[in-house]
Amino acid sequence: MIKGKENQLNSNQVRIFKTSTSDAPNKKRVESKTDQTRDNQMKKELSAKADNKTHSNGKTEMSQKAHSAKSEESSAAKKSNELMPPPKPPVQIKSTESDHSQKQECSNVKQECKKSSGEKSEEKKEKRKWAITDFDIGKPLGKGKFGNVYLAREKSSKFIVAMKVLFKEQIIQADIEHQVRREIEIQSHLRHPNILRMYGYFHDESRVYLILEYAPKGELFKELNAQPHKRFDEIRAATYISQLADALRYCHARKVIHRDIKPENLLLGVNGELKMADFGWSVHAPSSRRETLCGTLDYLPPEMVNGQTHDHTVDLWGVGVLTYEFLVGQPPFLAKSYDETYNKIRKASYKCPSHVSDGARDLISKLLVVKPELRLSLDGVLNHFWIVEKRLTQPTTQESKKRS
Repeated sequence: MIKGKENQLNSNQVRIFKTSTSDAPNKKRVESKTDQTRDNQMKKELSAKADNKTHSNGKTEMSQKAHSAKSEESSAAKKSNELMPPPKPPVQIKSTESDHSQKQECSNVKQECKKSSGEKSEEKKEKRKWAITDFDIGKPLGKGKFGNVYLAREKSSKFIVAMKVLFKEQIIQADIEHQVRREIEIQSHLRHPNILRMYGYFHDESRVYLILEYAPKGELFKELNAQPHKRFDEIRAATYISQLADALRYCHARKVIHRDIKPENLLLGVNGELKMADFGWSVHAPSSRRETLCGTLDYLPPEMVNGQTHDHTVDLWGVGVLTYEFLVGQPPFLAKSYDETYNKIRKASYKCPSHVSDGARDLISKLLVVKPELRLSLDGVLNHFWIVEKRLTQPTTQESKKRS
């Protein structure tokens, strides 16, 4: 019985298993259907989210584009405002008087600009540094101990000058650097019709160049020696002495002492006027007395021969010696030896030949005085009766001296 039940059970079980196995594909179909629905729902949800994201992203992109467009429009507006010219003010009708005053102001401004530009150009010219290549060098005009003088022409202006060339080596060997420097400083500042003008100077490695006024008629010394008996007539002598005294008066007013008056240092200009030159021994000595022994022996005054101090009155003595030489043909203290010359100078011992007039003798005697303070002044020379009677030119006035 039991075995039969077991068999029954087994058969029932088999049936159950068979039914279960037969229902399995249906279950799988149901599960697959549910899975598909789930997948479809998931896809729908994901697509909805994606749509939301794209929608939101699109909004942001649109907002960004709109914002950038607004910024571009604002910048374009700014640029357009910057590029646009300012509004023109309304035209106002002014009176003719105001127009005339404005024109005058404009003309005044233009004139001031022209003046300032002219002054600047003059300053540039003054500051210009010369070179030997700026000049055409011509024939020699004279020779000296430390250099030579040549005729020269400035290339751009064709202006004729005299070029004094000094050799540095000789200047250094003679120890006269201070003398050359002093000559340049003094002569370049003097402006007088009877003083040779110095226009400028420059130098290179071996030479010093002085740009001087050209005196066409040369040295007075040569002119004197070319005369009969090597002397001038009284009219010519008085004219030269008057011009020299006038030039020295100009120098003394500026505290400049020449100290080397002699025919070799005097030139003749284009009109035959006297030109005082060669300020190598000159000195600017305001209110002081010098102790240097300088100048040419025949023209030395007693105070310098005796080794005493001296002042501007040494030039008065030189005028007296020159007046004598113009009229006689030789210096008044000429002797065979230096010692005899020194002794004559100390005593002011000289003799005038018979052909010298009384007026000329009077002038010479008032200048060749041993005591410097007793010598005739330059104003006295210019107003001396012999000078006034014989001279052919008049001295410069006080106004011209102040201007110069």
